[in-house]
Amino acid sequence: MDQDASEQAEHHLSRRRLLKGAALAAVPYALLPSVPAAARPRIVDHPFAVWMSADPANFTASARPLSHPVDRVVIHVTQATYTNTLGIFTNPRKKVSAHYVVRSVDGHIAQCVREHDIAWHAGNWDYNTRSIGIEHEGWVDRPGYFTDSLYEGSARLTAAICARFGIPKDRAHIIGHYEVPGTDHTDPGPDWDWARYMQLVNFG
Repeated sequence: MDQDASEQAEHHLSRRRLLKGAALAAVPYALLPSVPAAARPRIVDHPFAVWMSADPANFTASARPLSHPVDRVVIHVTQATYTNTLGIFTNPRKKVSAHYVVRSVDGHIAQCVREHDIAWHAGNWDYNTRSIGIEHEGWVDRPGYFTDSLYEGSARLTAAICARFGIPKDRAHIIGHYEVPGTDHTDPGPDWDWARYMQLVNFG
């Protein structure tokens, strides 16, 4: 191909590219393919948490604190492993969830329900609507699961929740599941060190 023909062909190719780009730009944004909803990163409420969503069948969408005041943090123990607990929350037949799960070995935190939504954790609808539920990996009769990392990570989380919602950092507002009216649960159990935990929440 001689130089003139080559330059002419390149001119036509560049023009086609330009017209193609202009046509694409004219397509309404709504008609372009979007990232699937499941692949979009979710914003977590706690900066050290990772998003591990509970199934929507296991919590109530809400707009707290506009829809309901939030004035409690409820402390739970999972009676299951961290992994199994997340599996329970993703099973729509279980009808249970908590806002957060704290892992024993390192204090790693998963957020499963946004704080403005209502997790189903307390076994009492009034307390569900007004509280944030935090599950801790372990069993009430196995205190070895209550590691330094678990206490420290959880206490930072609880302190941050209290700051966000203006919740007093005291035992009247940071309660065990066993203190929810009408419950038959005993967690976090007699081996949970409340004095240490509250000191970490307030001064840690």
